[in-house]
Amino acid sequence: MKTVLHVACAVLATVLIATFLACSVVAEGLGSEASVALVKRWIVNPGLLILVPALAVAGGTGYALSRPRRGRLIEAKKRRMPFIAANGLLVLVPCAIVLDLWASVGAFDTRFYLVQALELAAGTINLALMTLNLRDGLRLRSLQVQHSSS
Repeated sequence: MKTVLHVACAVLATVLIATFLACSVVAEGLGSEASVALVKRWIVNPGLLILVPALAVAGGTGYALSRPRRGRLIEAKKRRMPFIAANGLLVLVPCAIVLDLWASVGAFDTRFYLVQALELAAGTINLALMTLNLRDGLRLRSLQVQHSSS
């Protein structure tokens, strides 16, 4: 059950971050200021209200699942997690909130686009790291299945 919860929350969080990035890029590139503001609003609410708990559950269950295990893949996932968490809490969440506030009042100035660039870069990094963790999790699962069938 813990594994199912871990995988579900990790996949949900990864899909949400990819969706946030894609919607931001499309709205910025093709949309109006109103569509950018709407995307920023949705990212904060309900987006962050779903994403933050999903990441917390994925991290907590991942930690619990990894405690009795060792190995290169486990260690790689453990090394990535503090960066993913710090990047999310210290960069991505504040950027999302500030961008939502500025977009809601039409403040599409240089600082908006600088923070938007920071958010896109940090989000891309987290998406890449989370994708690596998903890949390594699938490899661990494959190794576990192979080991149990031997």
